[in-house]
Amino acid sequence: MPSRIPPHDPSNTGAGDPPPQLPADVAAIRAAISAVFDTLGPDGNKVGNSKHGVYAFYDYDGEPIYVGQTCESLRQRIGRHLTNQRTDAVAMNVLDPFEVAEIEMWPLDADMRDLHHSERSHYLNCAEYTVFQRVLRASAVGAVLNEKEIQPCPEIILPASVRRRIIPDAVYEQRRHPDIRIARRAATIANLARVISERDVSAGLRHTLLTQAQRLERLTAQRLAQLGLTPRATPPEDSNPPTL
Repeated sequence: MPSRIPPHDPSNTGAGDPPPQLPADVAAIRAAISAVFDTLGPDGNKVGNSKHGVYAFYDYDGEPIYVGQTCESLRQRIGRHLTNQRTDAVAMNVLDPFEVAEIEMWPLDADMRDLHHSERSHYLNCAEYTVFQRVLRASAVGAVLNEKEIQPCPEIILPASVRRRIIPDAVYEQRRHPDIRIARRAATIANLARVISERDVSAGLRHTLLTQAQRLERLTAQRLAQLGLTPRATPPEDSNPPTL
């Protein structure tokens, strides 16, 4: 009886076909992100390798949109945000990685090296709150997309930060086009509103929905002005608007 087992092929390693390559624009952006992580920080080390740190994301208008902290390394934490690996913010439709054009990082390993283990968490919280207050003062809408409230803490003196654009020139103009960003932002709002309608969610998530709506309104108004269009008159706001 003839064998049903095919002859051995030495070129077949058993690993199967190679995975499909990333789209060129995605590969270029990931390479740019990696290069930013390899930037030398004020302590002479690669900023992305700092185990402890605080970071902020900015959109294509330079508007701050998110603040976070990490004790697992800036490279790993930010990388999960920006490569669509599951994080709380992405999973809950709070943060669209497409919106992130720049990142700013404060590596804190050198500042925390001599702190007792029990003091490190407090220092990291204070560093995050300090950055949070800075970006709120710089924000046109006075808010960012963080769902969870950043607890008040004494503001501290931070080390020099590293702020870089992560979108290569080849795709920057296309991705920053306001019509594309309006569509993405509207879709994010719709997804977030659906999550809120289907779950028992925090007040913070409802505040994030409002912030996203304000950001969409601002971007749409800017686009009308860019096209030379005048916004239609709107009725006066209700003196007793419904609460969320």
